[in-house]
Amino acid sequence: MRFLILLTALYFVSFSTYSQVGFPYCETFADQGSVSSKTVFGGSATLVDGVLRLTDAQREQNGYVYIDIPFSPSYGIKASFEYFMYGGSGADGLTVFLFDADVQNFRPGGFGGALGYTQRDNMPGMTGGYLGIGFDAFGNYSNSNEGKIGGFSGSPNGRYPNSISIRKNGAGLSGYQFVDGKMTLDPPSGSLGLSLDVQYQFPLSSGGAGTTRVTDPAKPGYRKVFMELEPNPSGVGYILKMEMVVTTVTNEPRTITIFPGIPFPYVASKNLKIGFAASTGGETNIHEIRNLQVEVSNDEGLENPSGVDFFDFASCEGQENTYFITDEEVILPNENSEIRCLQFYASFSDIEEESDDICTQGKCREENRELILPQGTFRAGTNAGDFTFFPNEGFTDQNVTVYYTITDTYGKSSTGNAMTLKIIESPEPVRIFEEGNSDSIEEIRLCGGEAVRLISKGGEIYERYEWYKDDKLILGAESNELSVNAVGDYLVKAYNRKNCPAISNSILVSFPEFPDFDIISPVVACTPDQSVDVTESISNYDPVRYDYKLTGAGKIYLDDEMKEVSSSGAYEIQIKHADLDCYSSPEPLQIVIPEEKLLADFDFEIQGTGVKGEDDGGFFPDDVFQFRDLSPNGAQSWSWDFGDGSSSTDKNPTQSYGKKGDFDVALTFTNMWGCEATLVKRVSIIRSYRVMFPTGFTPLDNENQFFVPKSKGLVSAQLLIFNTWGNLIFESDDINSAGWDGKLEGKLLDAGFYVYRYNGVATDGEKVTKAGKFKLIR
Repeated sequence: MRFLILLTALYFVSFSTYSQVGFPYCETFADQGSVSSKTVFGGSATLVDGVLRLTDAQREQNGYVYIDIPFSPSYGIKASFEYFMYGGSGADGLTVFLFDADVQNFRPGGFGGALGYTQRDNMPGMTGGYLGIGFDAFGNYSNSNEGKIGGFSGSPNGRYPNSISIRKNGAGLSGYQFVDGKMTLDPPSGSLGLSLDVQYQFPLSSGGAGTTRVTDPAKPGYRKVFMELEPNPSGVGYILKMEMVVTTVTNEPRTITIFPGIPFPYVASKNLKIGFAASTGGETNIHEIRNLQVEVSNDEGLENPSGVDFFDFASCEGQENTYFITDEEVILPNENSEIRCLQFYASFSDIEEESDDICTQGKCREENRELILPQGTFRAGTNAGDFTFFPNEGFTDQNVTVYYTITDTYGKSSTGNAMTLKIIESPEPVRIFEEGNSDSIEEIRLCGGEAVRLISKGGEIYERYEWYKDDKLILGAESNELSVNAVGDYLVKAYNRKNCPAISNSILVSFPEFPDFDIISPVVACTPDQSVDVTESISNYDPVRYDYKLTGAGKIYLDDEMKEVSSSGAYEIQIKHADLDCYSSPEPLQIVIPEEKLLADFDFEIQGTGVKGEDDGGFFPDDVFQFRDLSPNGAQSWSWDFGDGSSSTDKNPTQSYGKKGDFDVALTFTNMWGCEATLVKRVSIIRSYRVMFPTGFTPLDNENQFFVPKSKGLVSAQLLIFNTWGNLIFESDDINSAGWDGKLEGKLLDAGFYVYRYNGVATDGEKVTKAGKFKLIR
C-alpha cells in the first residue's frame, strides 16, 4: 500500500471549523454562522429567528433549500424536521423532495400549487426530480390542475386541502404523476381509506392570519415529521414510511402514522440529494423549517472503514510537510463513500468511541484535527485525507508516532491506526536563476511569445526535482532546468539523498500588458515651418517607465525625439515597457503643418448701398454696416469684435453703432485644425448728419417737382421758404415732407430766386441750421 507524501516549504495550512460533508447531517438553522456550506438556499429562503423561512405571508413567493451531499439509494434515507405553517390565509404548502445528484444546474419546479416540485402550466418541473412529498395546505398539489398529472378526485371545488401527497419523477412538462396520498382533515364524502381516521385528523397549518410560530411540543399547532425511505427488500425503489408528532390539545402531543409503509417502486439515479421547498400564490402562509436531521435508512448495512499503519516516512525538520492518504490506500467498504476527514490522537487509548447522539456521530471534531506534540504539530487538512506535520527543531533523526482515524461519507469511523514519521535534517534552500543571469531576481518580464529558461542551483547533490507553477505540480518537469512560456509563480523543490526537499525562492514570470494611453490626433502646427511636440498629445507620457516610437515620413522618432517633428503626414505611434523589446500594435497619428501662413481678411460697407467710406459719402451713426469674411477657404468658425463691446459668431454679420467714433473691428477665424488668424480694421464715423440742397427745381416737369433737401442722420427738421422780400411763403416741420411745390395758396408762383432756411436736430443731438438761395424754373 502506498502513502503519498508532498513535502512543502514553510507553508501554513489555515482551516476553519470543519463543516459537515456527509451523513449523519444535522442542521438547526439557528444562525448564519452555524449553517453548513453544503446547505444551499434559493428563492425567498432566509434565516429568521432560529428557523429557515421559505416564504413570508405574501403572495407569489417561493423558496427552497437543498443539502448538497449525494447519498446512494442503496442505503435509503431518513429525515426528521419541525415545520411551521401559520400567519396567512392558508396557502400553499411545502414539499420534501429528492432529485438526481448529478444535475449540474438545479432548478426547482413551478410554485403556487406546484409547491416547487411539479410542472405548473408552461413552467417545467424540478430538474432531475425523483420524489416530491407535498404537505398541501391549500389543496392544489393533490389535484390535476395547472398541468399536473393525476390526483385525488371527488371534491366539489377541485381542491383537497390538508393533504399529504406523493408524486414521482418527471422532466420538464412531463411526468411528476400522483402516486398516493393521505387527507389529514375534512375529506370529501366517499374518501374512505384516503384520509386519516377521524380521531387522528388534524390541520397541516397551525393557524391563520395573526397567529405565531408554535415551537413547544406541548402547545396546539406543533408539527414534526419523521420520514424514511427504506430500500425495497423485494424490488426496485423504496418503502415510504412517515409519522408526525402533532399537538392539537394542550400537553397532549401525539404520534400519528401517515404512511405505514407504502411502495415507491421507481428506479432512482446513481446518487440523490434531499431538499425542501414552499410557495404561496393568491393566498399566503409563512412556511418555515428547523432542526433537520438526515441519515441513511439502512444503518445496519453500513460498515466501518479500515485504515492502515504507516512506518518510517521522512519528515523534514523546520518546514511543514504535507501528506495525503488516498481513498485507495484504505478500505472504504460502503458504496460511493470517500474519506471525509482525519482525526489525530497521541495514543491509541485516546481514540473515543462513537457517541450515541446521531448529530455527533461522524463529525470531524475540531479538537482532534490538530495534535501538538513536543516533536511537532500534526494538522488535518481541508481536503479529506490530507494532513501536515511541522517537526520542531532539535529532533533530527528521531521518530514520532501518532494515531489516526478516518471517517467516511456516511459518518462511519475506523477504530484507529498508527503512523510513524522519521524526522530528518532539512537541506539549505536552492535558488532559481534566469539562464544567463547570475543575479537573484523576483520577477521575469517577457513579451508575448517569448520563453525563459529557469535554472535551479544549490549546494548539494539532488536526486530529483519538482517544479511548481502557482503551487501546482508541473507534471514531467523533473530536471534542474525548466523552460517557461506562461505567466505564473514558479518554484522548485530539489530532493537530496535523504528525500528532503530544498525549497527555492519563488519567481514570478509575467507578460505585462501594454499600458493604456490616449492620443490626441491630429497634432497641428498653425504656422509654416513650425515643429510639433507629439509627446504633448500622449496622455500620461512617461519616458522613464515606457519607450515610445513614432514612425512616418521616412523617419523614426524615439521618446523625446518626438518633441520636434517638422513634417506633415500620416504617422504611427507605438509604446512598450522600458525593460522589454516588444512594442504595442501601431496606432495612427496625423501631423498637420501648413505650407502657407494663415491670414484673415474682411471688408464692410453700409448695407445695400455700396458706401465703403468717405469717398462714397461717409458713415453715419444710424447706418447698418454689413461685414463680409474674405478669409481663405477652410474657416470653420468666426469671432467678431466690433470695437464697441458687442460681438458676433456669424460668418457675415451686421452691426449698427448709433454714435460717432473710431471703432477697431477684429475678426478671428478658426480653421478645421483649430488654428486661428486675426485681422483688425477701423470703422470711422466722423459726422452725425448730412443735408444737401438743390440749386433749383422745375415744378411743371414730371421730375424735380419739389424743392426739398436730401438728408441723413436727422431726427427732426423744419423747412422755411421766403421770397426775395423776406415774406414766408412755405413752412414744414415734417422730416419726411415731400417739400415745396412752388405754389402759394394753390397758385404757382413766378420763376425766379427764392430763399430757404433749414433747422434740424441730428441723431446725436447736434443742432443743424442751413440757409441759401435756389431758383424756381418754369
